[in-house]
Amino acid sequence: MAADERNMPFIKHLASSDRKIRTSALGTLRTFLTAPTTARKLTDLDYLKLWKGLYYSVWMCDRPIPQQNLCADLAGLLAALPTPSDNECAVVIPFLRAFWATLSREWTAIDVLRMEKYLLLVRRVFGASLAWVGDGKDKRWTGTRADGMLRLLEEWPLEKTGDLSKVSVGLRLHVLDIWVDEAEKLELLAEEGDENADDRGTFLERLRTIVEVQCKSACQPVQSRATESLSDERLPWNRVTSSEEEMDVDKGDGDSWDGFDD
Repeated sequence: MAADERNMPFIKHLASSDRKIRTSALGTLRTFLTAPTTARKLTDLDYLKLWKGLYYSVWMCDRPIPQQNLCADLAGLLAALPTPSDNECAVVIPFLRAFWATLSREWTAIDVLRMEKYLLLVRRVFGASLAWVGDGKDKRWTGTRADGMLRLLEEWPLEKTGDLSKVSVGLRLHVLDIWVDEAEKLELLAEEGDENADDRGTFLERLRTIVEVQCKSACQPVQSRATESLSDERLPWNRVTSSEEEMDVDKGDGDSWDGFDD
């Protein structure tokens, strides 16, 4: 059963024109969501209502520093959400699904003066989403969290059917612009590291597969941006090893020609 809106009065306060009221409502929401029994009872519709309120909270927020802080706070909600031992994704994935559904629905209605703060919001939430995958008890990039997050990414921001009425071109392009940056921040691009380096490499390869689908998009800008992102020189598969560099030098010396002798 969906939560009664009378039990979530803070939703309308999230979109208040008064910054103090919005801040107080966000604090109430955080407390509300961190209660395991409460969060698990919420339906997909409840999460959509919550994100509608949060969307307008960002809409009403002016000035760069408060906007940056708010985007960080909203992304930080992921770390505060309960992760039941029987299903770690039971709360986080529905919460994020509502986020992507809300941004996908509203994206084309965002005016140019407000777009920058929503671009930042998407970056922060996307980065926090990847961080959540590797922040489990065993600090692994495999298992339930990884499976749930990757399924979500190919269901929404990088959905694989190419349905532009579900996820607009602009939102797809932005996610394609930022995914390598956010993966690098979490050291997913490192070739060597701790004992979980192989897990990180596996997760990155699975993420690569999802992006590769966008290379076949019927939308040329999406296709081009996906191809460009996969060619980023920071990605492990694009790095030139020292041995390959030496081979190139050797080949260059052997193929050189100084012309005929006089």
